[in-house]
Amino acid sequence: MQTEIIVSGFGGQGVLFAGQLLSYAAMDAGKEVTWIPSYGPEMRGGTANCTVVISDEEIGSPLVKHPQAVIAMNLPSLDKYEPLVKSGGVLIVNASMVNRQPARTDIHWVMVPGNEIAEELGDRRMTNMVMLGALLANLPILSLEALVRTLEAHMPARHQRLLPLNIEAIKRGAEYLAVKA
Repeated sequence: MQTEIIVSGFGGQGVLFAGQLLSYAAMDAGKEVTWIPSYGPEMRGGTANCTVVISDEEIGSPLVKHPQAVIAMNLPSLDKYEPLVKSGGVLIVNASMVNRQPARTDIHWVMVPGNEIAEELGDRRMTNMVMLGALLANLPILSLEALVRTLEAHMPARHQRLLPLNIEAIKRGAEYLAVKA
C-alpha cells in the first residue's frame, strides 16, 4: 500500500520538519519513503511544502498529483491543495490561519485550532506537531507511539529540552478526529 501526503504552509511554520519527521518514522517502521521539500527563496514567510510518500513496496515515483492526505497550515495552502486531495482522502486544516471550511464533501476533513493549542502549551512553534498528531489520528498510517519514538531518536541535541512539549502537542492534535465525510 502506498500513501501520499503533502504538508503545506509558509516558511517558519515547521512544515518541512513535520514532513521529515513523518518520513523518519515511516523509515524506522521499515517502510519505503520519499520526502521532497519545496520552499520559496524568502524562507520565513514564503511558501513551503513537502511531499511524503510512504509505501510497503519500492516507490516508482516521488511525484504526487492527487495526495491521499494534506495538512494545510494556512489559507493559500487550503486553496491550492483542497481540490487536489484524492476522493476519500483526508484534509487537516489549521483553523487558526484559515477563515473558511473546506467545501468538498467527498473527503474527510477536520479543522484543528493548531496555533491556539500550541499557544496553550506555551510555544507557538508546536503547531506543526499538533497538526501532525491530527493527521495520524485521521489517517492511521503510523501509530502516534512510532512518531514519538522517532522524535525522541531524531530530535537534534540542541532541541532536546523541547521533547516533552513536542510529544504533548502530538497527543493534543490527535484528539481532533474527522467530523466531515
